[in-house]
Amino acid sequence: MLTELVAAAPGNSAITSPVPVPARIPHIAVVDDEPDIRETVGEYLELKGYRVTRCSGGAALRTLLETDTVDLALLDIAMPQEDGLSIGRYLTTNTDVPFVMLTAAGEVVDRIIGLEMGADDYLAKPVDLRELLARIKAVLRRGERRREDAEAAPASAPMQVKFGDCTLDTGAHRLSGPEGEDIAITAMEFDLLRAFAEHPNRVLSRDQLLDMAHNRGWEPFDRSIDIRIARLRRKVEPDPAKPQVIKTVRGAGYMFSLSG
Repeated sequence: MLTELVAAAPGNSAITSPVPVPARIPHIAVVDDEPDIRETVGEYLELKGYRVTRCSGGAALRTLLETDTVDLALLDIAMPQEDGLSIGRYLTTNTDVPFVMLTAAGEVVDRIIGLEMGADDYLAKPVDLRELLARIKAVLRRGERRREDAEAAPASAPMQVKFGDCTLDTGAHRLSGPEGEDIAITAMEFDLLRAFAEHPNRVLSRDQLLDMAHNRGWEPFDRSIDIRIARLRRKVEPDPAKPQVIKTVRGAGYMFSLSG
């Protein structure tokens, strides 16, 4: 029923008002091969008001994605059947689900690989549950703000822009190579390329790029933008070691050169 009884004065018809529609509860998938960790993290997040599905690995997560909407996935890196990096690669390529990587190692190389693949954040285990909650909220806020911005902003005219030997089609959300072949890019990489395409021959700071890509919230010391730029260069530059398309402006940021 869409209405509920509020008051009924004698001799008058009942006055009704709409029942408030409850806010949708974010759904989080906790993917870890250790049952104790799945249960501890899952129970904590449920106490904080989230809907949680516990997955023992990549196969369970894929099955979940076939039948339900997932707003965020927590991925353990070190799992015996399929590691978190492989699962993250699948999410980046086939879905729009943001993910946060968890690992017991805490090694810089794991962090770099995870961020290169499109991870939205990274935490080393054992993780402080309060910090984990704060990171999850930040990732979900960025996703919600991005959706709101997309709905509120007038649609920009689709563009086809050359990046080295590649072409970015903003309307088709596609990066193609010199022979027209598709080049896989993450959502963050697409947003960065579009930001460059919309501001050619202009120096853009890291903060500006993160704003334009709707990814505010990274820690101030986080150089994830540099990692993503380096990865983009490997895709669009004829010689990534000597970039002529996405140029570094020392102490200022980056610039997309139309004459590159």
